[in-house]
Amino acid sequence: MKSSLLLTAAGLVLVLLQGCATGPNANPADPLEPFNRVMFNFNDGVDRAVLKPVATAYRTVTPSPVRTGVTNFFGNISDVWSLVNNVLQLKPKESVETLMRVSMNTWLGLGGLIDIASEMRLEKHKEDFGQTLGYWGVKTGPYVVLPLLGPSTVRDSVGSLVDSYGDLVTQIDKTSVRNSLVILRVVDKRARFLNAGDVLEDAALDKYTFTRDIYLQRRSSLVGVEPPAREERYDLPEVTPGAPAEPPAPPQSEPSPVPPAAPAN
Repeated sequence: MKSSLLLTAAGLVLVLLQGCATGPNANPADPLEPFNRVMFNFNDGVDRAVLKPVATAYRTVTPSPVRTGVTNFFGNISDVWSLVNNVLQLKPKESVETLMRVSMNTWLGLGGLIDIASEMRLEKHKEDFGQTLGYWGVKTGPYVVLPLLGPSTVRDSVGSLVDSYGDLVTQIDKTSVRNSLVILRVVDKRARFLNAGDVLEDAALDKYTFTRDIYLQRRSSLVGVEPPAREERYDLPEVTPGAPAEPPAPPQSEPSPVPPAAPAN
């Protein structure tokens, strides 16, 4: 079983075991906050000790054109799975454009090292199975921080299990090649977010809350099917469902101006 699959499954089991960790003042979207904060601190420690130093060294010693080629290569691989999810979400335009992106970048872009499709203004439509579940009405469920994998929700965690099977990198049979590509992809992704991490360090008073809120907002906007919360308006009269709306009051007519008196002779 693949490492990402094991980590996701382990995270879900830990969440279920920690179900009693909810606090009395817990955020409704984050009932497992005590457990999630422990996992967040663990992941942050791993990032500080391992990922960030390695990503910094990678960015320092690797020429920019090479890093761009690596990013394009993995982006082209992810487009293949995005194509599947665009089809599952019944998005014909996005599916055709993603198919064209994969075809052009694979055959004309040297296996995806050169992003020719973006140069030709073919938009990238990144989709995963968590978004597909959301498209078909599956609720997000509680916010979850998975070991090593980071922010997620119950729905996105289940989606990650399916994504691991749709990932072409993890389908490579040769273990050494597969593991090398997985590590390279993680390091490349972390290197691209080095500056964003520095901004987060400087700006966020509570990194956990900031990261959680940004993740949930972004995922909600990506799915785009969850109804927005109803805004309470206390300055408007209450209307009973099914009752006819009260007609607006007629505008009050202004009094006619008094004509000026005629001048005396």
